[in-house]
Amino acid sequence: MAAEISPALYEIIVAVSHKAVDDRLQQVTVMQQDLGELKGIVRDLAVAQARTEARVEELAVAQARTEARVEELAVAQARTEARVEELAVAQARTEARVEELAVAQARTEARLTRLEATVEQLAVAQVRTEAALQALTAQVLKLTTTVERLVIQVDDLRGWQLEQRYRERAASYFGRLLRRVRVVPLTELENALLARLDRDEFLDLLELDLLVNGIPREAADAPDVWLAVEISGVIAQDDLERARRRAAILRRAGYRAIPTVAGKEIPEWLEQEARTRYRVLLLQDGRTAFWPEALQEALALS
Repeated sequence: MAAEISPALYEIIVAVSHKAVDDRLQQVTVMQQDLGELKGIVRDLAVAQARTEARVEELAVAQARTEARVEELAVAQARTEARVEELAVAQARTEARVEELAVAQARTEARLTRLEATVEQLAVAQVRTEAALQALTAQVLKLTTTVERLVIQVDDLRGWQLEQRYRERAASYFGRLLRRVRVVPLTELENALLARLDRDEFLDLLELDLLVNGIPREAADAPDVWLAVEISGVIAQDDLERARRRAAILRRAGYRAIPTVAGKEIPEWLEQEARTRYRVLLLQDGRTAFWPEALQEALALS
């Protein structure tokens, strides 16, 4: 039989047990608190770890970008070095070209120097040439003047010979157009003309090359007509105008005058003018033109 525990002991045992339990509970409470704090720490560490891992990932990405950029820089550096090499080669070519240009410039300057000397010589020669040319020009002018005078004299002589031919052979030249052909000197009509014309008009008529009178051969009953003839080797427009003007003066004096030009040559365009504009009788080396038109006009005005 077990010994009985005294109340005092029992109280002591109970007190000790309570104390032990309280201490243990207190320890458990402390451990629970520590565990809670540990869980918080663990959570904080987990969050920090997550942030660290995220940062590490960011650093890894940044590292990748850095490496890519470094690679790009390396490629660019290679291109730069290649470009520098090209520039160096180009610079070398430029320097060589500059050297060539310097040599060419020296040759050009030498040629210019020689050219200046040549130009100077040419200038002196030009002065001499101009002096000689002036002297030659003066001689040519004198010769030209002499030739022109000779040409005028020859033309005058030819004109005079042609005029004499028409005067002497009037019946031959004008007989196919007129009957009773005769060459009439202006002096023969002087009194009648001066009575009807002023002095200037009469003096103009005195310059007429030839005045021919006759009766139109194809019209037996027609009145006599007067041919105011201008004679020239080469018929010009002035001849047409003079013949037309002097025939008009004769008409004002009361004569049935027909403007007439005679010669060896006439330009084609002027021949047309003679028919359409001036309406003159044309005699050219035995050929007669525009006689019907000229005669009709003279008879219509009478």
